[in-house]
Parts: sequence; structure tokens; C-alpha cells
Amino acid sequence: MLGQIGEHARPAEAHEPDPDTATGSTPGTTPGTVHVVGLGPGPDRWLTPEVAELLGRVDHVVGYAPYVDRVPQREGLTRHASGNTVEVERGRLALDLAARGDEVAVVSGGDAGVFGMASAVFEAVENAVADDPHYAQVPVQVYPGVSAAQAAAALVGAPLGADFAIMSLSDRLKPWQVVADRLRAAASVDLVIALYNPRSLSRPEQLFAARDVLLEVKDPSTVVVVARDVGRAEQSATVTTLGEFDPATVDMKCLVIIGSSSTRVSPTGHVWTPRYVE
Repeated sequence: MLGQIGEHARPAEAHEPDPDTATGSTPGTTPGTVHVVGLGPGPDRWLTPEVAELLGRVDHVVGYAPYVDRVPQREGLTRHASGNTVEVERGRLALDLAARGDEVAVVSGGDAGVFGMASAVFEAVENAVADDPHYAQVPVQVYPGVSAAQAAAALVGAPLGADFAIMSLSDRLKPWQVVADRLRAAASVDLVIALYNPRSLSRPEQLFAARDVLLEVKDPSTVVVVARDVGRAEQSATVTTLGEFDPATVDMKCLVIIGSSSTRVSPTGHVWTPRYVE
């Protein structure tokens, strides 16, 4: 359990990284490893035992502040918390710390390989190696975790029981037209679609636009699931149809699943997609 890591150890103060001591590769030093991990969608029980063990022995934890806060402080651990939208910078910091011989965990929510820090770390590696080939000697290991899509699907049944796509509606790293084109393509081949980052204060209208794109291809009776705060005490799930779906009810605490033409709701209220295609 995440909450049990180092629970009897002396707490140390979390702090921002010191650029004078935490940067630069060190030729001749045996490097540590950058461990890229996901903490799961929320509750400690969804943290894998492998990751829990790792977090109990690394020298540093690097990540977005709300995720770093989920890792209990203990003796010998330095936590490096930062704000949003600086993923590559976090990856470079982790690489610098490991290059000097320390063991570093880079944390994400959910699974680090699904819209998480894993890709950002490899981007940081590519940039760093271009500056200094010694960075290529720093090992990077990615650990599997429980993704938000898995957790949301389990909450309602098995909507991801057949072929599906996972997409982010954020256009921070790609043009909106690319998002719309990919939505249309996924819908045209009748995939179930799990939508991450569905709607935020800075992007209030995109989910409405996404619904309109999907309605160009999908029937209005297509099953839609809106899962909110999955894994927390206040978790909830709403099952509706694409035609009745109101994007105004969605925020960044939600994950939205758009069913395929075969996705159905059982008499018990479970949502599932058959494994077969007729």
C-alpha cells in the first residue's frame, strides 16, 4: 500500500530541485536508474506491489505536485514537485539526478505509459543525449500500472471488452483538427473510444465539438459512460446515449467512454461490449 511506505521513518521536507546540485551528467560515475511509475487512478490499493516496493527505496521522487504528494515522505527521500505542463523538464531533472548515481522515481497518475510521464522521459533522454552522449548510459525503466480507462471500465462492467481506442481531447500538444480527424476515423471503424482530458476550464467547448464529430458517424443511440472520481469515495458513473449526452456535465475529474455499435447495457445496468463482431 502506498500509504504504508516508510510510515515509521523520520519525515523530511519536500523541496524544489536545486539546479546547482541536481544537473549535469557525471562521466565515470555509475549512473542510477530512472524508474517511471504510475500511482494508479486514485486509491492506494491500486498501486502495484512492485511500484510500492520501489517507492520505498529510491532516493528521489519527481513529478507533478499532486502526484508527488501521494508518496509519503521518509528518511532518505527527496521529493521534487513541480507544476503542470513541464513534463520534459521533469524528465530532464530525473535524468540529471540518475546521472550522478541516484535512484529516481518519476511518478504519474494511472499508468505512466498512457498519457503519462513515460513518453516525456524518453523525449528528455533524446534531448539530453544530443547535448551530452553520456546520458545514453542512464538506464530508464517503465513499470506497468492501472490506467484510468481500466478503472472506469471496471466500474460499469466491460465496455472495453473488444477493440477500442484511447484518445486525449487536449489540443495542447496537437492541433484540434488532428483530434477531430482521429475521432472520426476511430468512430468510422466502430471502435469503442475512451476519452482522457475531456473538458477543462481552458477547453470548455471541445467536448461539444467532439460529440458533434462522433454523431456524424455514430448512431445517437450509442452507449456513453461518464465515470467521475473513479476509485474515490465519491465515485459515480452515468450511463446515457450519444444523442442525450450533455458535455456540460463533464470536467477533468471524468473519463468518458463512447461505445461501439454493439456496446450494450444489461438488465443489471452493466455496460459491456461483446468480444465478437457479427
